[in-house]
Amino acid sequence: MTDTIKTDVLVIGAGIAGIGVAAALASTHRVTVIEREDQPGYHSTGRSAAIFLPNYGNDLIRGLNKVSAPLFENRDTSLFPQPLLTPRGCLTVADAASIADLENFARTSVGVEIISVDRAVEMVPILNADHIAAACYQADAWDIDVNALHQGWLRKAASLGVVIHTRSEVAGAERIGDEWHVQAGGKTFVAQTIVNASGAWADLTAALFGAKPLGLTPLRRSIAVLPAPENHDTRGWPLVDDVNEAWYMKPDGGRMFVSPCDETPVDPHDAFADDMVLAEGLYRFEQAVTVPVTRVEHSWAGLRTFAPDRTPVAGFDADVEGFFWLAGQGGYGIQTSPALSALAAALIRGEAPEAELEPLLPKLSPARFS
Repeated sequence: MTDTIKTDVLVIGAGIAGIGVAAALASTHRVTVIEREDQPGYHSTGRSAAIFLPNYGNDLIRGLNKVSAPLFENRDTSLFPQPLLTPRGCLTVADAASIADLENFARTSVGVEIISVDRAVEMVPILNADHIAAACYQADAWDIDVNALHQGWLRKAASLGVVIHTRSEVAGAERIGDEWHVQAGGKTFVAQTIVNASGAWADLTAALFGAKPLGLTPLRRSIAVLPAPENHDTRGWPLVDDVNEAWYMKPDGGRMFVSPCDETPVDPHDAFADDMVLAEGLYRFEQAVTVPVTRVEHSWAGLRTFAPDRTPVAGFDADVEGFFWLAGQGGYGIQTSPALSALAAALIRGEAPEAELEPLLPKLSPARFS
């Protein structure tokens, strides 16, 4: 006989988005989370080399970054005993063909200073001054402890009675009266509201509930882990990125994470790095530095899922009752998660979000694709 579990809100997906909104809602609603994998945060959340960059993304993303910053900077130490942010800094570089792009980036960003190539090489001594023609630096960039953030919200959710059911992929759904009856993991979940926080699977999940797909596209992003260059201590180096996202390098202890900044459209799956894509990206990185890439310790890939306008989707579906979208966060999902979790919880409660978020609602709403 199938177990039946009643709840107010059923969240699909236990990544940073799903657990964030579950923790934010659970003080006023019974919340249950279902996850297709055998652990929370297996896909994008668990594979993110996240950094908090206030200037990252379009104007709407930057607005979400601003609202998210206080949670990171003034964390609740009962949930997050260790700091969520560690100072990193971000150095952006350009070759001769991209100087105008770098100048435009600096002009349209806050807290970004154009610096000399010599100063850039002082910061990161392996940079190739013969290749780099311009540079700028933003001190306001911090490594995010993604696991600490996710675990803190898991603790909060659990303390408020949220139960997570892993290995529970949605197999079917039916609206009966004012409730959803959802089959997943051999159980039936009955809820008034569904939150679609299923990441790369969000459009496929929506179809099971009779909602029209929004055109969400999973894009593969790969990373190679390289040993630190001999006789160099990378721990104090900033993140270095190419102004046109041809590559980036993020120091991590005694190693370097180098990404080709690939965005390959793929079907939702357990992502893995493509060796040819990595090789091409590492070649571009090698042109900008003075040390060869002699060894890749290991590599991985994750899926960054974007809406057609590269802006997240947060709001109730216009045509399907009780179906809430929280998806399409792309490469901004970790650093915008505090703002989007709070906004989603307010909308599900039927409340107005905080004042800084309210003007963003039309641009986040799934109705914008109708």
